[in-house]
Amino acid sequence: MTSTRRTLPLEAARPWNNPEKKKIALDMLERYTGSPLEEICSHVILTNFDYYMQTFSDRFNCKIHQGSACRIANNPDLDISILDFNIGAPMSALVIEMLSANEPNAVLMLGMCGGLHRDIKIGDYFLPMAAIRDEGTSNHFLPAQVPALPAFKIQKFLSQVIVEKNETYVAGVVHTTDYRFWEFDEKFKKLLKLEKAAAIDMETATLFVSAFACKVPCGALLLVSDLPLKAPKTKASAKKVFRKYTDLHLDIGIQTMAELNQRADQVRHFEW
Repeated sequence: MTSTRRTLPLEAARPWNNPEKKKIALDMLERYTGSPLEEICSHVILTNFDYYMQTFSDRFNCKIHQGSACRIANNPDLDISILDFNIGAPMSALVIEMLSANEPNAVLMLGMCGGLHRDIKIGDYFLPMAAIRDEGTSNHFLPAQVPALPAFKIQKFLSQVIVEKNETYVAGVVHTTDYRFWEFDEKFKKLLKLEKAAAIDMETATLFVSAFACKVPCGALLLVSDLPLKAPKTKASAKKVFRKYTDLHLDIGIQTMAELNQRADQVRHFEW
């Protein structure tokens, strides 16, 4: 029987092995973010939310650059940039490929997720230790049997910072999907229950897989914004979460990246 598994030409696709692609990726990074390349820092926080961008900008007096597809603010004193890449798996992969050409030391996603486990509450911090690849985009980078895993050291620093702030977190598996209105699909919900995933989102698996393929150390800390098996997220419920929980979420991310920068040691598990 002939295998139909796709052969992935990774060596030809990776920016560091393809000078032409690296040149285009850097040009795209500058164009998409509106920031000069030399101003983009080596530690990058990714977000989907204007509030995080504006808070970072106000706190550190950093200009927000508006590009053709994204926005970025750079803080050279902390060597931390924050980048708003919008939403979804395709943009997650694209931003990692663009950043990889600039060779960041660490990338951290501060996103939101829906809590699936019965013990998870709105406002909990969810530390993904793995992600289920149900979004399609990550298959362009690594075969389907490869797990989506974060850089362990970033997750370790996140957990330490959370504990130092006398907060708690939930660690587990997040299901990443490109299926937005799955709440109304009973078959899909039964699948989630069989998987035993603790949370669901639209970016994490793509970030982890594309980052691993592109040699970018990447972690994530998700804020539980809703409990979709009980009730869909609405504009009113999202506003309530932002008002109550997001400042500390951002604080944890900034402190984690600052401490990683101060340590200046190896973030990746090993050298490729």
